[in-house]
Amino acid sequence: MENADDIVASRLKLLAEYVDELHGYQIQALSFHTYQDNKMLRRAVERSLQVAVEACLDIGRRVIAVEGFRYPETNQDVFRILAEEKVLPADLLPTLLEMVRFRNLIVHDYARIDDARVYGILKKRLGDFDAFAEVIRDYLVGNEDSEPPGMGLAHLTA
Repeated sequence: MENADDIVASRLKLLAEYVDELHGYQIQALSFHTYQDNKMLRRAVERSLQVAVEACLDIGRRVIAVEGFRYPETNQDVFRILAEEKVLPADLLPTLLEMVRFRNLIVHDYARIDDARVYGILKKRLGDFDAFAEVIRDYLVGNEDSEPPGMGLAHLTA
């Protein structure tokens, strides 16, 4: 069973793996037409994007829990709280809120998935995941000196 303190590190690794897969799908989707005509590729991209967003949410929930921030009532709250607590920069918040809306569409309203929108995310927005991961890593490194050994998340960067 996964130790609770390993959640952030393992989810950051998982996020990086899914983003790497998505980069591979970028290469396969040479054009929108190619993407749209390949049902297996479309489904793989949709699922990989969903899991990448889930990994971001898991990371955010863990940081919130360890730091003792207020409890998130919704998935969007996860990112709002991280922004309120200055873990995330304010300019990244709209992008992350859009990620949650996209995840909700894929999970709950899958019949309305817009292939052009997914293709656009695949081609132009994968860097958003890297930006989130970098902010989280920077936050963890910034907290290393302020926490006693073995406490909180700071030891994950070692």
